[in-house]
Amino acid sequence: MSPSLITVAYLASAVLFILALGGLSTNDTARRGNLFGMIGMAIAVLVTIIAFVSRNLEILIVIMLAGGAIGFILSRRVQMTQMPELVAILHSLVGLAAVLIGFATFMDSSIEYIGVEKTIHEIEIYIGICIGALTFTGSVVAYGKLSGMIGGAPLMLPARHWLNLVLFIAVVVIAVRFVGEPDHNQATMLLLAMTVIALLFGIHMVAAIGGADMPVVISMLNSYSGWAAAATGFMLSNDLLIVTGALVGSSGAILSYIMCRAMNRHFISVIAGGFGTSGGSSAGPSIEGEVQTIDTAAMADLLNAAKQVMVVPGYGMATAQAQHAIADITKTLISKGISVRYGIHPVAGRMPGHMNVLLAEAKVPYDIVFEMDEINDDFPDVDVSIVVGANDTVNPLAQEDVDSPIAGMPVLEVWKGHTTVVLKRGMAAGYAGVDNPLFVKENTRMLFGDARESLEALAQAI
Repeated sequence: MSPSLITVAYLASAVLFILALGGLSTNDTARRGNLFGMIGMAIAVLVTIIAFVSRNLEILIVIMLAGGAIGFILSRRVQMTQMPELVAILHSLVGLAAVLIGFATFMDSSIEYIGVEKTIHEIEIYIGICIGALTFTGSVVAYGKLSGMIGGAPLMLPARHWLNLVLFIAVVVIAVRFVGEPDHNQATMLLLAMTVIALLFGIHMVAAIGGADMPVVISMLNSYSGWAAAATGFMLSNDLLIVTGALVGSSGAILSYIMCRAMNRHFISVIAGGFGTSGGSSAGPSIEGEVQTIDTAAMADLLNAAKQVMVVPGYGMATAQAQHAIADITKTLISKGISVRYGIHPVAGRMPGHMNVLLAEAKVPYDIVFEMDEINDDFPDVDVSIVVGANDTVNPLAQEDVDSPIAGMPVLEVWKGHTTVVLKRGMAAGYAGVDNPLFVKENTRMLFGDARESLEALAQAI
């Protein structure tokens, strides 16, 4: 295949990847965006194989078929509630690939680099392995936290920020010694030492982050995996891999910044892995007041008498698989002339866009789903707010208690509506471990039980 044809094919793939990102920006174009991304990746893989693979093609095909089969089986078996864990573990594979490719490139003696080219090549290898190793272990720890294999509480080591600083300085010092090291064995040992440090830093960075901040962690690791891929592209002199990695890295960084604003976190602290635990000194005061419960029949009467209804979903909706039941209720209420809207917090669930995907799966109309900033001022006019499994994202303590771990985090102000009905299994705190005074407010009613069962019964009642 001629170099010009390769360039044209790679350019087409890059354009398709950009269109994919653009399509994923809205619900109604997300499917088209996914299609663009799949077509772009198919072109990139096929062109790379045809252009650069000259031997052992049968081995490559077997490996690709095996990987494709595993991916297909996983995609069929993984529940929507497990998507955050799946994304985390896939990020870890990108990081591991960057590490392995980096070492393979470093050990490859078929191409001789001299002078400035050798220095640049060594820097590319060093950065690629460093980012890849950090992404690998950080993503594995994130997977453990999300899946419940590791506790969600942050690991608070003494002087942990100083420990991070020492690890960073060690990486820089080793880099200075590694670049230009004439002894290949010594350079290999230095590269291995840096890899161990980066692996440890990835573990500590994510372990120090609390469960309430895991949505931002997923976004941050997505960015890291992109930069690891870009670094791999530099190592392999592959322009498309550089562009693709840069797209993923930059879009992930932008999303991380948006998520930080939504959670009142500092972007630089996110990059350093030192966020999510220093925002407050306590778990907040214990709530005082009487919980007022409601049954399905009474809630049906509330909804039938309402003019405006707001639905606020949270991760509890995902675990109960209650999105289809709430969608049925929405259709019924709309058919009766009642206005129904959905308010989505940027960090509802455990990864960005989690709630939007669930609602799209249940065929909730896109035009009634709104972001927090678009509808937060409308709650005083809402007759009934239905909170399905949300906790920290509707907690008034974010505005009332400066010592709370969620202090300053923007929340959906459901308590300003006329009546709020909260669907939960019990009174347990959210990921931040903070009690929620919303549950005992005078205009709040609690509907305890499995959210799907409660909503299915409600759909029949209305």
